[in-house]
Amino acid sequence: MNIIIKQIELIQRIDQLIRLKATGTAIELASKLGISRAKLYRVIDTMKELNAPVEYDFTSQSFVYARAVGFRFGFYVKDINTIDISTIEKEMYAQKTTSLLEVS
Repeated sequence: MNIIIKQIELIQRIDQLIRLKATGTAIELASKLGISRAKLYRVIDTMKELNAPVEYDFTSQSFVYARAVGFRFGFYVKDINTIDISTIEKEMYAQKTTSLLEVS
């Protein structure tokens, strides 16, 4: 398997464990993942570079997110209806703004 894909899967697994509040300490998390503690910290640093607000909570002895975030990597099909509605709403707002400016 490609190294990049393995890295992404590892990030996804860490993300899942953080959300489940099931990471435990760094040593416990590294053990769950089958990696060294050093590699764990390298992956967490990568997550932080991707703007993940990962912190270690000494009270719960677990990794946590400082604020609510989502992680998704991969391709997906865009919902055409959502795109059309959003575009239409923006155009209607622009028309109203233009109309108001013309009246003034």
